[in-house]
Amino acid sequence: MSLRNKDCVKTKADTPKLQNSDIKKLLKETPKWIICNDTETPRLIREFSFPDYSSALKFVNKVGIESDKQDHHPKIVLEWGLVRVEWWTHSIGGLHTNDFIMAYRCDHMND
Repeated sequence: MSLRNKDCVKTKADTPKLQNSDIKKLLKETPKWIICNDTETPRLIREFSFPDYSSALKFVNKVGIESDKQDHHPKIVLEWGLVRVEWWTHSIGGLHTNDFIMAYRCDHMND
């Protein structure tokens, strides 16, 4: 099933992290995202560009509303014309399918 049709699920500390092979498959549906290993916990990261602050803020609000609906919340950095979104699953200290579901939704916020 495509990420398009999935919702986030509850995770616990013992929920398995994604394996590299699974991450590679999911990146095919979210090709503009990168995996960052610069922190203790790997993160799925993307920067979005906007023509002004107002547009960037509207995007942040959309991401926030959808994140709350899915009960899965990112790190968001808002600057003039730029939004950086980082996904990882805090409870497992790594990447989960939930992160890719939300990345996919971010990519399609304005569809």
